[in-house]
Amino acid sequence: MNEQPVCLITGAARGIGYGIAQRLADDGWHVIIGDLDEAECRTAAERIGSQATAIALDVRDECSIEQVLDEVQQAHGRLDGLVNNAAISDPGHQPVETLRLDQWQAYLDTNLTGAFLLCKHALPLLRAQRGAIVDIGSSRAWQSEPHTEAYAATKGGLEAFTHALAISAGPQVRVNCIHPGWIDTRSPATQRAEPLTAADHAQHPVGRVGTPADIAALTAFLLSAEAGFITGQSWAADGGMTRRMIYAE
Repeated sequence: MNEQPVCLITGAARGIGYGIAQRLADDGWHVIIGDLDEAECRTAAERIGSQATAIALDVRDECSIEQVLDEVQQAHGRLDGLVNNAAISDPGHQPVETLRLDQWQAYLDTNLTGAFLLCKHALPLLRAQRGAIVDIGSSRAWQSEPHTEAYAATKGGLEAFTHALAISAGPQVRVNCIHPGWIDTRSPATQRAEPLTAADHAQHPVGRVGTPADIAALTAFLLSAEAGFITGQSWAADGGMTRRMIYAE
């Protein structure tokens, strides 16, 4: 049996998901990069190298998920970690009075139901390895801007799903949720063309905007044996912004 730990990361072709995949590969994991964009998925895996496998995955499609996990079973014979990162990330800014049901449902299908379906079909493999799940939420589960109801609802739901599953899946499988704040996931070209301002950084109690590496570091810890006494928890990774009291001047 393959002794290298294996982790499936959804939405990992770019941004936070890719950062997590790169960190885990550096730590010795074999990472399965699952993404709806098959071409970008392959490119991401090629950048990481032999520690990564690209696989087309639509988290809204239960058949796609079953097929992917069958392929993981056949290729590796194990699954030690699952990171539910795939999401519609644009909060939308659509007034609830004009928000169509299909728009609302699109957020639920990807951001919340997708995590449920992945966990449903991955749990047997994870139980066999006494593995761990990390769900990627958002600080918008706790605080909001106007017209972000659909996005906030899915991230709040993901937090509740996390602690419920932690009770059901224990003691074999641990489940935790990370809520990122402002994470700069733009490409290097965009970062150069539209750099963040000093004010962008200064508003954070830690003095800077976050990076995918910040979320990747916490994910790596929560998947590791060092976090063996931690389950059912929500972790804010937002530079302290959810603890900062702000009033309009």
